[in-house]
Amino acid sequence: MSKTIISTENAPAAIGTYSQAVRVDNTVYLSGQIPLNPVSMEMVTGFEQQTVQVFENLKAVAEAAGGSLADIVKLNIFLTDLNNFATLNEVMGRYFSAPYPARAAVGVASLPRNACVEMDAILHLS
Repeated sequence: MSKTIISTENAPAAIGTYSQAVRVDNTVYLSGQIPLNPVSMEMVTGFEQQTVQVFENLKAVAEAAGGSLADIVKLNIFLTDLNNFATLNEVMGRYFSAPYPARAAVGVASLPRNACVEMDAILHLS
């Protein structure tokens, strides 16, 4: 098995002992993204804005891997407040069209840097 590390300046730099993404054959595993602006490394504010930033960060990593959000086959979403679920679905609809990826949305007590939302994904490239 050979692993290729994916990295881009268009998404936040890793703030720990992990890579932005790892490609193995035609599968790319994207690490969790929180709503950090990749230039300033500051958190954006507001749930909708945070969700948009997370999708933009995932998009940048997917593109660095040679794919796009359309190549996501599994999306994991972590929310600190499940009352934001409807807004999450509305924002997700701006980034995806049918057929949608498999998805999990999980309520959690807290996320790094007090983010409201974090997502990770698995892509399959042709």
